[in-house]
Amino acid sequence: MLSLQKFFLMKIRDIDFGEFPVFLAPMEDVTDLAFRLICKQFGADLVYTEFVSADALIRNVSRTEQKLTVLQEERPVSVQIYGKDVTTMVEAAQIVEQSKPDILDINFGCPVKKIASKGAGAGLLRDIPKMLEITREVVKAVKLPVTVKTRLGWDSNSLVITELALMLQDCGIEALAIHGRTRMQMYAGEADWTLTGEVRRNPLIKIPIIGNGDVTSAKIAKENFEKYGVDAIMVGRGAIGNAWIFAEIKNEIAGQALNDRENKNRFILPTNEQKKEILKTHILRSIEWLGGERKGIVHSRRHIAATPLFKGIPNFRPTRIAMLRAETKEEIFGLIDNIEF
Repeated sequence: MLSLQKFFLMKIRDIDFGEFPVFLAPMEDVTDLAFRLICKQFGADLVYTEFVSADALIRNVSRTEQKLTVLQEERPVSVQIYGKDVTTMVEAAQIVEQSKPDILDINFGCPVKKIASKGAGAGLLRDIPKMLEITREVVKAVKLPVTVKTRLGWDSNSLVITELALMLQDCGIEALAIHGRTRMQMYAGEADWTLTGEVRRNPLIKIPIIGNGDVTSAKIAKENFEKYGVDAIMVGRGAIGNAWIFAEIKNEIAGQALNDRENKNRFILPTNEQKKEILKTHILRSIEWLGGERKGIVHSRRHIAATPLFKGIPNFRPTRIAMLRAETKEEIFGLIDNIEF
């Protein structure tokens, strides 16, 4: 097992992420501006936008263009694009560059049927030559550092990641994120980080390797840094309704006692009452971001449903159902305010 004392600073080109950085994974309908800002507040070292469709972007679809909004206080931020056509991906990458993110990421990992079955996202794991062509041309087309996020392979009979990582590196990418599942696994079963560790230990790999999959606690994050030697860890579903997980991970890695309030390098974790206020702040920002009360509340329901904050409260099911049905901020805030721990 590797020691956390022997790591080096992780960089993507000239962006220095320090030791043991923790990133917010790109997630559709989750990592919008409102949520990214809250995760940044709790220590996320890099945040990613929602998936941006290259096809929709070049057609000037307004909702897609909105995803490119980047604020100074969330930097560094990466915009992630997906598509199946080389020319379209190049054009989309150039449009993204105009919005001035810090990094451009290419999605070769989304397993959703409507994307993968059309040859985009993880679908390109069945057409490696085309994946590499897209990567090479995008790298050539922009001045931004280009990174890739992908999976172990299409299925258990095509675990290509160890060879694919070298090929993607040769295309000029500056970091690679690996989700420890195949496309066919979707999100089922447990993520397997074994091959991610093999990629990281390959002396021919010179770019940072980012591990992703089932990071749902600070303990798991620390163990994965130690066991697999990755340069960074990416948190996906474990952050939904749980933005403070980044602070918990930072404290765990630093080995700091949570009651040591004199250590300026640690995060003061929010109390349960403060976490309720964080959820309310997120709802308000979503309402503002989406330009409508009901839209913002509906958009926030995934976080309300997934948050670990309310787990274990006796007889909580009726309250949870009521929160997920609420359509005004007064209604949902009243429910949240009346929750007792």
